[in-house]
Amino acid sequence: MIWASGGRLRRAALVLALVSLAGGAFVGSIQAASPRRPAPAVALRHAAPPLLRPNIVFVLTDDLSFDLLQFMPHVQEMERRGLTFRNYFVSDSLCCPSRSSIFTGDFPHDTDVFSNVGARGGFHVFYERGEERHTFAVALQRVGYRTALMGKYLNGYLQTRGGDPNVAKTYVPPGWNEWDVAGWGYPEFNYQLNDDGVLQSYGHQPYDYLTDVLAGKGVDFINRSAAAGKPFFLELATFSPHSPYTPAPRDASDFPGLQAPEPPNFNVLPTDPPSWLASHRRLTRTQIAQINQAFRLRAQAVQSVDDMIARIEAALAANGLTDDTYLVFSSDNGLHMGEYRLTPGKMTAFDTDIHVPLVVVGPGVPAGRSSDAMVENIDLAKTFAAIGGTEKPSDGHSLLPLLDGEQPTDWRNAILVEHHGPDLSGVDPDFQQPSSGNPRTYEAMRTRDLLYVEYNDGETEFYDLRTDPYELHNLAGSLTSSQLGVLHAELLAIERCHNGAACWSAMHVENGSMAPAGDLRLRRRK
Repeated sequence: MIWASGGRLRRAALVLALVSLAGGAFVGSIQAASPRRPAPAVALRHAAPPLLRPNIVFVLTDDLSFDLLQFMPHVQEMERRGLTFRNYFVSDSLCCPSRSSIFTGDFPHDTDVFSNVGARGGFHVFYERGEERHTFAVALQRVGYRTALMGKYLNGYLQTRGGDPNVAKTYVPPGWNEWDVAGWGYPEFNYQLNDDGVLQSYGHQPYDYLTDVLAGKGVDFINRSAAAGKPFFLELATFSPHSPYTPAPRDASDFPGLQAPEPPNFNVLPTDPPSWLASHRRLTRTQIAQINQAFRLRAQAVQSVDDMIARIEAALAANGLTDDTYLVFSSDNGLHMGEYRLTPGKMTAFDTDIHVPLVVVGPGVPAGRSSDAMVENIDLAKTFAAIGGTEKPSDGHSLLPLLDGEQPTDWRNAILVEHHGPDLSGVDPDFQQPSSGNPRTYEAMRTRDLLYVEYNDGETEFYDLRTDPYELHNLAGSLTSSQLGVLHAELLAIERCHNGAACWSAMHVENGSMAPAGDLRLRRRK
């Protein structure tokens, strides 16, 4: 097939593909109702014609941290067959800000989604601001892709509490040909699913387990897309392994006696911690036992996600689409579990929360390779659009050169994290007890070698990651006012960027590789 020969031929073929689409792109009816489709247990084989443009399957998990990958053999196999990004970060370690950045390619300061509920967050803000018209799904659908979202969308969608009363539960956003989205799907049972504008109710039988339902629907979508000979984008957005960490019944006895890892930052405060963290006492035996139980449940819960990947890969193979499809695996944010004396939670600027997996397998992607390039969730929208041969204006940057095996020497060396807090809404599925930590508003700049954080009360953090990879020694107090001024100026420039070119320029910082503190250059970027 035309894609097997690599990235440069792929882009040449895209020109032909776009010419052929000039007469009119395929755009399906996103509002059409359809009966509940039975999910086949085994993928069907179709004689699929060669595609000029590759398909994309995006598996987006919820709250998945690096320490769970050891329990996911199919993800490990993806790492052996594809490219692993070692420095992939999220724009905020919170569901809706992160997912809004994924959909649009924009930072929270441009989507204005800073929380999961209320006046600054969730589905309500994304909908009211018209951000749904600027997603990668809209861009791909315009050039003929069949698009499907299955699983989780944004908090507040299809929810009685915390939802938008002005939006019908049967609402389907623009850009999606197929829509199989649940509201409060965290328990994995007893949920409603909006199936292309028709609400379907699921119960508590093993076959109702949400991740398995999504897997079946994903296989069905692949089979039908192959039969139609259309390129497709499929996002499988699981609620797993988010709390309450519900495993599939078949996995509920796995990993007996499993305990959570205890890295060097487990149950330890960093030196000179910020005020929101400083008062946390050492975890009790009861809290550690609860963390161990939660970790075991999370390991059990991701078994169904790994099974889903296996079923999707089998469907692609059965339809002759493996070599024509990008398979992308990631998470919306990480999760701390005992680190820094915090019970399970997120929202901090520590790597436990902002640093998540990104693994890509696909046409021309080098096998068994890893990239140290600084990449962020704002890059995914522009990357998906570029794979489809179109453009998506955004704050991000396409990862396609890296997927083609290139090693650009001028790649960015910094990423931005921005968080508004504290988050105190009880209707928020990410509501955290005080023991989990609840940072105040901050902006952070992360490079390979340093983490710099500014809080809205004037507190700062600076960690030299070359000598302190577990972020245990806050050196901000040892910096001079001139050094802090340089870091502030660099962070502020990224905070104020509002398009791809400006953000790309701002994320090339002088001090990206200038840790420790004593080595900081005292000149501003030109």
